[in-house]
Amino acid sequence: MKHLKFLFVLFFMTSCGSTVHYDYEKSTNFNNYKSYNYFDNMKTGLSELDTKRLIRAMDAKLKNMGLSKSENPEFFIDIQSQDIHSRNNSNVGIGVGGGGGRVGGGVSIGIPVGQRNNNREIMIDFVDKSNGERLFWQAIAESSYNPNATPEIRAAQFEKIVEKVFSKYPPEQ
Repeated sequence: MKHLKFLFVLFFMTSCGSTVHYDYEKSTNFNNYKSYNYFDNMKTGLSELDTKRLIRAMDAKLKNMGLSKSENPEFFIDIQSQDIHSRNNSNVGIGVGGGGGRVGGGVSIGIPVGQRNNNREIMIDFVDKSNGERLFWQAIAESSYNPNATPEIRAAQFEKIVEKVFSKYPPEQ
């Protein structure tokens, strides 16, 4: 039973859930936006192959939402990302205690278990270029990833992220 609890805690801590934060311009009428395209020369911070995987996942999701990709779009999409490497939380602690007329002491050393977590933050901006490059919607997703994952796993991870990112688009006003 003790091992089962340990495995549950380990699984919970290493699960690859993602967190998404949203922001938008309150005065925006999202019904006015039906077509999109991506900014030329985007510097996504992803590899070229991962950029293609993310764009494919976004195109499929946006198409399912009734938006179409166009050469003369109503808004443009910008994608940026950065890797966030978490640090190991190992530490050293010294303590002194007593009770019942006895005094004791101890030293504690934290030993990192496992490897560093690799997290990636992906920022997706919707920009109305016809209105002075006005940012009207933004999503920032943070999720863990394995840099050695297979192409199929990477594509599936991007699909999950995109699904979660666009679950709140358009925002309820």
